[in-house]
Amino acid sequence: MSTITIEPATDDRFGDVQHALSGGGDGASCQCQWWMMRNKDWQNTSRADREDLLRDEVAAPVSPGLVAYVDGEAAGWVRVGPRIAQTRLAHTRTFAASPHAWDDPSVWAVSCFVVRREFRGQGLNRRLLDAAVAHARANGARAIEAYPVDVPNSTRRTNDLYIGILSVFLAAGFTEVARPKPDLAIVQLLLDGAA
Repeated sequence: MSTITIEPATDDRFGDVQHALSGGGDGASCQCQWWMMRNKDWQNTSRADREDLLRDEVAAPVSPGLVAYVDGEAAGWVRVGPRIAQTRLAHTRTFAASPHAWDDPSVWAVSCFVVRREFRGQGLNRRLLDAAVAHARANGARAIEAYPVDVPNSTRRTNDLYIGILSVFLAAGFTEVARPKPDLAIVQLLLDGAA
């Protein structure tokens, strides 16, 4: 049985963040910056620029994500943080049906998962999501929102599942609040007395 631990992405774990992002999908080139900037800004950044931006984020007092370790090897990543900092979310028409004001800093978003190919099928997304909820709660989030894919209704390629899978969020206690597309949901989890 493998030992799985999940830790905040910090400056001293930046190499582990890079390892987790490099094992499949677009994580290595994106550096989990897709949701952090509008498209015009994205188009003007290189992979090296995005890596520098992520390095700055993990050096901040509140980590922008978490790293999953399997037997000590960095195996996965999840981005979780104030939704207001994830600029592209507010400018994505598909997500306009959010029940929360876009300028509310107490609403956090889980917006990206990466699991290295060799560690898939071990339930790491659920473990990362549970840890992301705990991280958000510990840092003052009132609500957590996400935009997962409903896999049975989708023909998306595997790389497009980085935003999460609906069934994982529902199993973790999130509720669906909108369905902007047949295969895409908006879900939320209200934390500790939130209305």
